[in-house]
Amino acid sequence: MTDCLFLGSDEVADLADPSDYVDAVRDAYRQRGEGAPAEPRTKLTNEEPPGMFTTYAAVLPETGAMGGYMYSAGFGERDAWFMTPLFDAESGEPLALLDGASMNPFKTGAAGAVGTDVLARRDASSLAIIGSGAQARGQLHAIATVRDLETVWVYSPTKEHREGFAGEMNKRLDASVAAVASSAAAIEDADIVVTATNASEPVFDGDHLEPGTHVTAMGQYDPEKRELDARTLERGTYVLDLEARADTDAGSFIQAKADGVVDDGDVYGELGDVLVNRLPGRESDAEITIFDSGGTAIETVAAAHMLYERAADEGRGHTIDFAPASDALTGE
Repeated sequence: MTDCLFLGSDEVADLADPSDYVDAVRDAYRQRGEGAPAEPRTKLTNEEPPGMFTTYAAVLPETGAMGGYMYSAGFGERDAWFMTPLFDAESGEPLALLDGASMNPFKTGAAGAVGTDVLARRDASSLAIIGSGAQARGQLHAIATVRDLETVWVYSPTKEHREGFAGEMNKRLDASVAAVASSAAAIEDADIVVTATNASEPVFDGDHLEPGTHVTAMGQYDPEKRELDARTLERGTYVLDLEARADTDAGSFIQAKADGVVDDGDVYGELGDVLVNRLPGRESDAEITIFDSGGTAIETVAAAHMLYERAADEGRGHTIDFAPASDALTGE
C-alpha cells in the first residue's frame, strides 16, 4: 500500500499568497518551454441533466510531479467539484489528492500574470478588467505582483457586482480601483486588458485598443464561444498557453480563423517559448500582444505540488491508502 495525502480546500487555502503561485507557475511554463509534456483539456458534455466533465494533464519533470484536474460542473446539483490528483514523476506513486476549488482562481490568475509579465510593457500601470467574479479577483491580485498598478477600471454587466468588486479591491490594493459603465470605458487608455467572463460573444471592440496594449483572455475555453473579436486577433501578437488549443477550444482564434481574418501562421507560439527565449516577447512599445489563457494542467500541477509540499511540512491533511496494481490486480 502507498500513502497518499488528502488535502481539503480549507487545508490549503492559506498556504500561499499570489506571488507564490506566480513563481511556481512561471517555473512550470519554463519547463513546458523546455519540453515538459502537457495536453489541452478534454471536455465531455451531457444534455440531461445538463453538465460537463473535464480532464487535463501535465508532467513537470524538474518539479518531480505530474497530474492535473478532473472536475464536473452543472448536472443535478448545478455546482462544480474540482479534484486534483498529484503523482510523483519518477516513481509514478500517488502523492496527494487535493480539493482544487480554493486554489483555482489563484493558479489561473498566476498563469495570466506570467503572460502579462512577459508580454506587457514594462511601464504598464493601468489595467482594465472585464468581469467581477472569483476569476477576475484572482487575475487582479496576481497581476498586481508583476506590475506596479496605479489605476484599475472594472466593468461587468451588473452594476452592483462591478461596484462591489471595485470597492473590495480598492481596499486590498495600492491601486485606485473604480467601476465603469461599459467595456469601452474600461479599456480606454488601459495598458493591460483582462477578460474574465462567461460571455459567449466578444466583450469589447478590438478597434478601441490603444497601440501597446496587452490583452489576457482567460474566461472561455469553448470552440463556439469567444471573449475577443476577430479584429483584436488581427491586430495583436497571439500567444497561447498550449498551442494545441488553437484547434480544440480557443474559441476566439477558431472563430477568427473561420472568418478568414487569421490563419494558423498567426499563432505566434506558446508562453513557454517566450520564457525560454525561443521566441522574443514584446518587440515594440506599440505592439498589441495577446495571451490566450484557457487553462492547462501546467499551472494546476505547479500549484498543487507547491501546496502539497507546504501542507506536508505543516502536518496538514490525512493519508489515504492506494494499492499498487501489482497487488490489487492479483489480490496478493
